[in-house]
Amino acid sequence: MSTDILRYDRMVEAALRRVVRDALKEVQEHGLPGEHHFFISFRTQYPGVRMPEFLRAKYPDEITIVLQYQFYGLDVNDERIEVTLSFNGSHERLVVPMAAITTFADPSVNFALQFQPPDEEEADEVVDEVIEEEAAPAAEDDDAPKQGGTVVALDAFRKK
Repeated sequence: MSTDILRYDRMVEAALRRVVRDALKEVQEHGLPGEHHFFISFRTQYPGVRMPEFLRAKYPDEITIVLQYQFYGLDVNDERIEVTLSFNGSHERLVVPMAAITTFADPSVNFALQFQPPDEEEADEVVDEVIEEEAAPAAEDDDAPKQGGTVVALDAFRKK
């Protein structure tokens, strides 16, 4: 009997992350249709996450961003999401690896996905990729504003 197994859990997780990527690519290309808006939660300490230190201090483990009204320069690819949001009147660029996302929701259609944290082997691979990427020079982002979002602490909506 073979010790190799098919990792269906990884396959399903990758397929669901492609749903997130495809939805965000649609918005990148065409804007948000109708009442659609997204809540995206991600691990702030995940390798490759780039965000202002004041936000990381306020949300040391996880943060939820909302893409609805005021977000700019949305750039989506297979590995990450980049978006500029306004925090206290200042525009800040966020870079979020797809693997850092813990939940993706579109409340307008009652749709949500929740993701499992990667195992140690996957996390090590991500760290190696981030180190290589950060060694390469980054291109400037001169995208004009498209639409925007806000940060919402989900604790405000939880029953106490």
